[in-house]
Amino acid sequence: MWRSRPELKSRYDVVIIGGGSHGLATAYYLRQHGITDVAILEKGYIGSGAAGRNTTIIRSNYKTPEGARFYDASVKLYEKLGQDLNFNLLFSQCGHLTLAHTDRALFVMANRAEVNRLYGIDSQLVGPDEVKALAPAMYVGPDTTHPILGALYHPPGGIIRHDAVVWGFARGADEGGAEIHQHTEVTGLERTGDRITAVQTDRGRVGAGVVLNCTAGWSTLLCDMAGVQLPITTHILQACVTEPVKPFLDVVVVSSQMHVYLSQSDRGEFVMGSEIEPWTTYRTRNTLNFLQDLTRHTLELFPQLEHARLLRAWAGLCDLSPDYSPILGRTEVENFHVSAGWGTYGFKAAPIVGQTMAELVATNRVPDLIAPFELERFYTDELVSELAAAAVSH
Repeated sequence: MWRSRPELKSRYDVVIIGGGSHGLATAYYLRQHGITDVAILEKGYIGSGAAGRNTTIIRSNYKTPEGARFYDASVKLYEKLGQDLNFNLLFSQCGHLTLAHTDRALFVMANRAEVNRLYGIDSQLVGPDEVKALAPAMYVGPDTTHPILGALYHPPGGIIRHDAVVWGFARGADEGGAEIHQHTEVTGLERTGDRITAVQTDRGRVGAGVVLNCTAGWSTLLCDMAGVQLPITTHILQACVTEPVKPFLDVVVVSSQMHVYLSQSDRGEFVMGSEIEPWTTYRTRNTLNFLQDLTRHTLELFPQLEHARLLRAWAGLCDLSPDYSPILGRTEVENFHVSAGWGTYGFKAAPIVGQTMAELVATNRVPDLIAPFELERFYTDELVSELAAAAVSH
């Protein structure tokens, strides 16, 4: 699907660290600006990090105007991405339900719906009867620990195949001339004054015109090499999948109070996730308390899954910023840019991150869509708080 790994050249115009959806998307969109001397350095295989460990949910029903505009632009790119890449991404805009179990939650959902509609995003507050019509198999009765009082319904939301997105972007970047170097670990960054002059790897030294850090949970470690401090903590997020069962759910269901989100794949598996673990760690091991809490709350919504068997569980790294919004764009190092602080939002934003970061590299001007998310906001106290729209950090 792309060329075999060549030898590293002594220098590239752009070096992208991280071969996930953000790094590959940036390389793909750089070709639109005529920038083809690009190296993507990935210490594992492409998509082996957050891009291949998420639960594939796409949405744009965020709380802040900045977030809503940004993720809406990403959904619009996703809608035509398969055609642009000439690759089947298995994108299903089946709709997205964020459940409300209290009066306060209903108020928050109504507020988000109003913000969304102000920016032309299809999002609305619906009652229990409409929830039942959208997800007939879900238990919406009153005699439960968490009764469903309503939901925020977001029709453009859905799911997309994560590995297909990675492969599609990789093939497109390769066709544009970018070199994909898998199993190439970055061991250091050489900084002279306000510029990064070279990237040290376990395969040798590489000079660089511009360096992009697209390493998700590892972003703080890479930034430390550049002398840039990020206000980020890294946590693990766990997920699991059941055996295939007869399809009976064709909408994404999220509950922040029950700490569960789930969807059913085309093959019939239930893909389920929960809240991040509260401790900071790089150890991607699953825990028993995750499986206990997740399955208990899932069965409150779907009792018929009682005898479904779990096939596997996994964990990935989440890099959380203080305001639950990403850190995008320039740093105090002139030619060193970052895409970090995504928590669990990163995969949703892959196309628009690639497009805007490519524009930043090509023009040296910050696109309007990502200006609110620059690192500088933590020094000027202009935070973009998405905590209320996180829905189990999702």
